[in-house]
Amino acid sequence: MIDRPTIERILASADIVDVVSEFVTLRKAGMNYKGLCPFHDDTTPSFSVSPSRNYCHCFSCGKGGTPVGFIMEHEQMTYVEALRWLAKKYHIEIKEREQTSEERQQESERESMFILNEWVAKYYHDILQNNADGTAIGMQYFRSRGFRDDIIERFQLGFALGDRHDMPRAAIKKGFNARFLLKTGLCYARNQQQTEAAEPAMEAQRGASAHAGRISRNAEADNIIDRFAGRAIFPWISMSGKVVAFGGRKLDKETKGVQQKYVNSPDSDIYHKDHELYGIYQAKRAIAKEDCVYMVEGYTDVISMHQCGIENVVANSGTALSQHQIRMLHRLTKNIVLLYDGDAAGIKAAMRGTDMILEEGMNIKVLLLPDNEDPDSFARKHTVEEFRKYIDDNVTDFIQFKIDILLDGVNDPVKRSEAISSIVKSISRIPDPIIRASYLQDSAVRLRMSEATLLTRMNTFIHENIEERRRRKETAMRVDERRNARQASGPEPNLPPEAYDGPQHPLTDNTPDDAHGDAAGSASGQTVVSPPTDNTSAAARSNTSAAASRSTSSPARQNVTLRQAQQAVRANAQRKSISQLIMECVVKYGNVVVKTLDGEDDQGQIDLMLAEYVYYNLSADEIELDNPLYGQMLEDIVAHCHDEGFAPDTFFLTSPDINISRIAADMVQERYVLSRSFNREETPDTLRHHIERLLLELRRDILKSRLDSLQQQLLTCDPASEQATEIMTEYKEVKGMASDIARRLGNNILI
Repeated sequence: MIDRPTIERILASADIVDVVSEFVTLRKAGMNYKGLCPFHDDTTPSFSVSPSRNYCHCFSCGKGGTPVGFIMEHEQMTYVEALRWLAKKYHIEIKEREQTSEERQQESERESMFILNEWVAKYYHDILQNNADGTAIGMQYFRSRGFRDDIIERFQLGFALGDRHDMPRAAIKKGFNARFLLKTGLCYARNQQQTEAAEPAMEAQRGASAHAGRISRNAEADNIIDRFAGRAIFPWISMSGKVVAFGGRKLDKETKGVQQKYVNSPDSDIYHKDHELYGIYQAKRAIAKEDCVYMVEGYTDVISMHQCGIENVVANSGTALSQHQIRMLHRLTKNIVLLYDGDAAGIKAAMRGTDMILEEGMNIKVLLLPDNEDPDSFARKHTVEEFRKYIDDNVTDFIQFKIDILLDGVNDPVKRSEAISSIVKSISRIPDPIIRASYLQDSAVRLRMSEATLLTRMNTFIHENIEERRRRKETAMRVDERRNARQASGPEPNLPPEAYDGPQHPLTDNTPDDAHGDAAGSASGQTVVSPPTDNTSAAARSNTSAAASRSTSSPARQNVTLRQAQQAVRANAQRKSISQLIMECVVKYGNVVVKTLDGEDDQGQIDLMLAEYVYYNLSADEIELDNPLYGQMLEDIVAHCHDEGFAPDTFFLTSPDINISRIAADMVQERYVLSRSFNREETPDTLRHHIERLLLELRRDILKSRLDSLQQQLLTCDPASEQATEIMTEYKEVKGMASDIARRLGNNILI
């Protein structure tokens, strides 16, 4: 783990202009720099780099951030990987914090496995290029697929010799531990029990003499077998560029009558098949730039499309996508195109796992290729322009695709009902209520059915989805517990490829989380603002809170009504913009003292900073800002605003959470800089008046939305009922509060 002082040195040394210049051509524009955005097809320079604030921002697509955030976004690295990248650039020695012995052992073993995989990938690649059999057999196979040398190099393709002990002998001779050959799944033991029983004796022999050591190493190599012997090799490279696994294919002349052409690495400490996608490392930049990813089935599909010129493509090796894989893609884009063969198997593959993709908020389109064509063969026969034109002309929205497939030639009422239910169930998975409603209206027209009927069915599915996500989450926890228990008890028996009857990539859906909460619009995704902890005493904090609430809060009845009102109108778009304005003010001026309060007893006077003023004002009425990250940011500012030298904008711009740093960058970035004569100095009084008005406007919009909701309820209930009386009573109370706020805002129009 990188220690905090080292992280601070890296952040202090990283210069945004220097970092961005490695990827973007910049030109001076006043105090800042401008260039073409690397994250989208930019024709006019919209990418601004600010040396004074040490961050960058694109005014077109909104991407950018600090040096760390830029590297994370551009290179698709994790926070720690980006720190290491910057440390290497600025020649900063990384000091690790003291780890426990168990942590050191786990990290050492994982690193050893990565190093071994890297060496084996180079070993297979070298055989392909320099060994006589590798060139005659392996290279001939790749040439028959039409792969160029640069593509073979890009994907680090290789070949494993037919001798099943060749690679293990070379690895052990190189000094690698045979145990890691088994743990990574590169090899399997001839006899697992004999190997485990003989391990202590082998360890004893190793120290006897150099000669005995050679005998021991030979014995180890002869007892373990290369899983991929005699196969063409396709290394799996993770998002961060590490070789995590391998796929091996029997050559064409050997596949007749063989059910299993491909063998893939089994799960290990560094590889889980439901966490990785083939080709993601080579495609990540193109996916982010094109804002779209093509999903295919096989290794050669990915490679041929790359060679054709379409690089934003990955493969899931014929399995249903897991939530881990979907979220990995969602980091890069919201748009996915399923590209499969046009036969029955291709249609089935296109249908598989799509509901989960919709549930993650991604936009799905489907493209079926002509008969007897797959992405591999189609890419080899067409230029990139022809391929892209075919995509544009034939790509279909997924819901339309599902309607066409499921209802084609179906006249039986029961089967038609089942098909429509399946379509509506897919629509119910979409988290965005506006998109969901649009699809439902469109489907009602296409299906020639009442929208109300479809809506009733969809609401049933939404509630079922909530329960299903709960069950999946519990299942995921149990799977993780079992996986951890297996890892703690040692590796599973490493079986040969022949021991597996079916594909080694089973359909997996075992690690989802409730990413977007209640699809029907519950408030579970909101963050409740809770009291922070800082250097101020609890008594002083309590007195401050009480004094602040006395100066801004309404009667107790208002607390309940406002809380109820907010729960009914969380999706109000205007309130969202006001929340953003409030947070912009807090991020820029959160540590400015805007009010001095008289403390109780002997505490004297208490300085109330703007962030605290907002925090206690909202807490008094239990109001939450619409974005959960805003609540987290507000708590962080309140917790640190009394720290010496604390600056909210710098604090959030350097946050390890890229979402928070991006929000902060958007809030502090000024697209247009006024001349000095037009600049207005903010004073504590002007800041306080500004934030008071914003807080009143927030309350006004909450109450206005509640009034709209009550009016709708009155239209649907019996005017003579007790419910109507209760609604009218609440309506009068809310309207009175709203009118009072309108007068305080200087607006005499009653809302």
